[in-house]
Amino acid sequence: MRHAHFLVVLCLFLMTLTSSPARAGRSCEEKPPTPVDIQKGLHLALKTKQVLMQSDATLALLGRVGSDLSAYGLRYSHAGFVWRDHPKGQWLVIHALNRCATATSAVFDEGLGNFFLDDPFAYEVLVVIPSRETQEKLAWLLASTLSEQLHQATYNMLAYPWSTRYQNSNQWLLELLAAAIAPAAHINSRTQAQQWLRQQGYRPSEVKVPALQRLGARLFSANIQFDDHPFADRIAGQYQVVTVESVVGFLQRVDPHTTRQVIRLD
Repeated sequence: MRHAHFLVVLCLFLMTLTSSPARAGRSCEEKPPTPVDIQKGLHLALKTKQVLMQSDATLALLGRVGSDLSAYGLRYSHAGFVWRDHPKGQWLVIHALNRCATATSAVFDEGLGNFFLDDPFAYEVLVVIPSRETQEKLAWLLASTLSEQLHQATYNMLAYPWSTRYQNSNQWLLELLAAAIAPAAHINSRTQAQQWLRQQGYRPSEVKVPALQRLGARLFSANIQFDDHPFADRIAGQYQVVTVESVVGFLQRVDPHTTRQVIRLD
C-alpha cells in the first residue's frame, strides 16, 4: 500500500517537471512543490474527479484560490474548463495562462493534478456544472477554431471587460461561455461576445486599486495595464474586471440549471 502511494506521488511529481512556465491568479515566483504540496494537490484533484463523475457531467468550470484576494472582496482567482472527453485524455483542464514576466498568454491543456499544484493560497475548488445543453456546446467550441479566435494573446490581469485590446484568463472563459449560450452562429469574435454580454446584463466585478499600487504595477509588472479603462475609472482607481465570481454569477442567471459546489480538503 505504501509502495503504491509512493508511486502515485512520484508520478505526479514528475508530471510537474514538464509543466508550462505560465501563471494565472498567482505569483510567478518559482517554488517547486514539496511532497506535502503534491499530496494535497493530488487529494483535491481526486476529490474533484469523484464529484464530477458522480454528477455525470461531461464538462464543468473549476475555480481555484491561487492568491489571497480577500482585500478585494474576492475568493477565487482563476477558472478553467474541465472536459471529461478531451481528445488528449480524460478530465483535462483547458485554461488561458499568462506566460511569466511577460504580457502574453496562451491556452493550455493539463491534467487535474497540475491544476492544483501551483502553490495555491488554499486547497479549495469551486465546481460549477452548467446545463447539459451548455456542456455540449462548450465541448464543441473547445474542439473548434473559435476557441482560438476568442483568445487574445496580449494579456492584462486587469483587462477592461468591454475592450478587445487585452484579455485576462477569466475573460477568455467568459467570452467562450457567451459563444456557447448565445443563439447558434451568433458570436464569431470578441467584439460580438462582448456586445452579447452587455445585452444580457453581465456585470463585471469592481476592484479598487489605490494610486501607489497602480504606480508599482506600472513599474514592475509586465502583465498589468490600466490604459484600456475609461479615464474616469482610472482617476477614481475603480476598475471593472472579469472575475470568477462575476462569471459564475452570470452563468447561473442565464443558465438556471447550473449547479455549484465547493470542495475543500479536510
